[in-house]
Amino acid sequence: MNSIHIAKDGKRMLLIPAGFFLMGTSDADLVEMENQFGWKREWFADEMPQRRVYLDAFYIDETPVTNAEYKRFLDAGAKRAVPANWDKRYRAYKFGEDNHPVVCVSWDDANAYAEWANKRLPTEAAWEKAARGSDGRLFPWGNHFDVTRFNSSEANLRGATPVTKFAPHGNSPFGVVDMIGNVWEWCADFYAAEYYKSSPGRNPRGATSSDWRVLRGGAWDAAPDCARCASRDYIAPEMGYATVGFRCVVAVR
Repeated sequence: MNSIHIAKDGKRMLLIPAGFFLMGTSDADLVEMENQFGWKREWFADEMPQRRVYLDAFYIDETPVTNAEYKRFLDAGAKRAVPANWDKRYRAYKFGEDNHPVVCVSWDDANAYAEWANKRLPTEAAWEKAARGSDGRLFPWGNHFDVTRFNSSEANLRGATPVTKFAPHGNSPFGVVDMIGNVWEWCADFYAAEYYKSSPGRNPRGATSSDWRVLRGGAWDAAPDCARCASRDYIAPEMGYATVGFRCVVAVR
């Protein structure tokens, strides 16, 4: 069983041990994806080359931050607007969605929560290792697409689901829940398409500047090619979409 850390916000966090993992997409992955799905090589150029990356140990939230958890942050006095899909008058989310991932939060909103909880947003390297383990698998559970293990467009659920709906059969090798599908997740990194060609092999932290921040993991409306451990996307940090949430990490001291 992975080591458990209970953070300031009361959320369970799982240990991702120090060490190397395979980050990005390899030529063998391209062949596998073309054979399985007919996907085109050029779709994955910003995920290449694949390389071994070393990360120090860290803890990651077991699930994305939920509506109930985000409300505790707001009720503690956070100077942030409520998400656009909440009731503004009562500063409340929709009844029955306590355990749904909070969405419609900007990068600054997510970062403010992380700071309040004495955490930080994950680098995309940390996010990817937590999702795929050390063996370079395409999905958290292995190399074969399985619509029963996560919430994407293929599941036809037409909206976000509780963060534990696909646990444990959709969990990562470290036991991390809901890494693929349901909602995209903000990362700390600025996005740069060419970053992998020159990024360091130890604790990479992303480009130094950009107009965009990285998203990882795909969402309930995403096509299967987006719902992979290595998939990268990006949007402007001030945007808050109904398909974007987040989770946090802390360093092991």
